[in-house]
Amino acid sequence: MAHLAAAVQGFTALLARLMLTAIFLMSAVGNKIPQFQETAAYMAAEGVPNPKFALFGAIGLLVLGGISLILGAWTRMGALFLFCFLGAATFYFHDFWQFSDPGQRQLQIIQFMKNMAIGGGLLALAAFGGGPWSVDGWIEQRQAEAETAAAKPQRAGAKGVQQAA
Repeated sequence: MAHLAAAVQGFTALLARLMLTAIFLMSAVGNKIPQFQETAAYMAAEGVPNPKFALFGAIGLLVLGGISLILGAWTRMGALFLFCFLGAATFYFHDFWQFSDPGQRQLQIIQFMKNMAIGGGLLALAAFGGGPWSVDGWIEQRQAEAETAAAKPQRAGAKGVQQAA
């Protein structure tokens, strides 16, 4: 039963990591990298300081964080990378408090809240890790096995301890 529970947890954590990663990697590979100049110009118009430098940093956070989550390697760090990107993007691009048009304001509130929900998922990964079906989980399992093996008392073999006569 424990094996089944671990398999369900592993699959669920992997699926969560993949689902969270999709939006970030698609943003980097499908938009920010191929449309670098246009994206930097848009960032400048939204008030992002030093937009080209910020865009390089954003792409780095997206790609490194995304790969980290897919593999489940350094999952907590990757989740925090994506959380940092998400926080800045939410502040600069979904600043609903700046809109007087009720339709635009409502649209930005929805985008802001969507990012809050994604951020919650990223914080959960930062807190609990990538799960058993991840590089991090594999390393943790190997460490636990090594600690268990080291803690077991060694059996004396046939040639083992000789009794004094």
